[in-house]
Amino acid sequence: MKKENFTILFVIKLIKQNNKGLCPINVRITYQGVRKENATGHFVDPKFWDSKQQLIISKTPDAINTNTQLDLIKQKIKNSYLLIRLETDNFEVHDIYNKYLGKPIKESEFVVSYFQKYLNKINKLIGKDLQLATWKKYNYACIQIIGFIKWKFKKKDIPLEKINLQFLNEFEYYLKTEQNQCQSTINKAIQRFRKLIKIAIAEGFLEKDPFMLYKPKKVKKEIIFLTQEELKTVEKASLSQARLSLVKDLFIFCCYTGLAYNEMAYLEKQNIQIGFDGINWIQMKREKTQRQISIPILPQAQEIINKYLGTTNRTFPTISNQKFNSYLKEIADITGINKRLTHHTARKTFASTVLLFNDVPMEIVSELLGHSNMLITQESYGKVVQRKVSDEMKKLKEKLK
Repeated sequence: MKKENFTILFVIKLIKQNNKGLCPINVRITYQGVRKENATGHFVDPKFWDSKQQLIISKTPDAINTNTQLDLIKQKIKNSYLLIRLETDNFEVHDIYNKYLGKPIKESEFVVSYFQKYLNKINKLIGKDLQLATWKKYNYACIQIIGFIKWKFKKKDIPLEKINLQFLNEFEYYLKTEQNQCQSTINKAIQRFRKLIKIAIAEGFLEKDPFMLYKPKKVKKEIIFLTQEELKTVEKASLSQARLSLVKDLFIFCCYTGLAYNEMAYLEKQNIQIGFDGINWIQMKREKTQRQISIPILPQAQEIINKYLGTTNRTFPTISNQKFNSYLKEIADITGINKRLTHHTARKTFASTVLLFNDVPMEIVSELLGHSNMLITQESYGKVVQRKVSDEMKKLKEKLK
């Protein structure tokens, strides 16, 4: 038995002295640097307690009896420690105390194995309540955790109980320095890991939330969208190549509907329905959140639908997201737009230039974008609203001159 790894110490609690002048005696177990202290049920006059000898220096029958009981407690805890070592290699200080009390030892769950069990469980939900892309993101987060544990602890896995604030800070450091990831990517990985920890707490594998004092570093999001003038420039652009002409049309369509790439790519005839107001609406579930979205089709978008609506069930020709974004770079060069255009720029343009800059309320913008809550919309487009206010104030200043 290594003394530095496992110790038993009796301590008296002077601050809890009772009316008779007696102090309770606690037993303190330390294992691998972690302490657990509990009451023994025995009391002592503090002037008779010898902390070095760990006994009461008095010859009274009560003192002799208490010393005997303390010896028995110490021996039982030692025996519990020896027994638990024979049963398992992975145990904590509270397991030793539970063994002494005769309570069953709860098997420790490990970080990687727990994460992999979770991945196997949600894998069965793919195509039902979960998208494959979402599963892949959680799987990648698991791979990052595996890499970190190997880098930091030189082990394949560690108990969930080892997850604390220091673990989280060092995991963030690892992703930043060893994996060269930007802060927004790091935040996403930690956000997915946090969901796993919440489940572990709910299932009783963790008593405390290690994220309680953890504060992720904020990332300033720059919303890139086309201004009204830039949008008109793209709309009027004459492109001779068919592939660029197609991407231009699809990009403009998304600027007036706010559809994400997958929603645009898989838009079918059945998703276009006549609404209560007599105009066409897009009715479909947003793939990312599985929320039902209803978007009235503006004339600019309807014109593009009419252009491509053919004999197939799909509304538009198929093109990969990678090629779509690659062709958009060419369109940006041809039209002289000095911005990094991607498919997502169209969604941002719909929210900003088409909706907010035309005085559409934030809650309606949130609904049309299919956000899970309005806070997401406010965080993303709050500065756009400020810019709108600024523009209106400039107009007011001119009028007041």
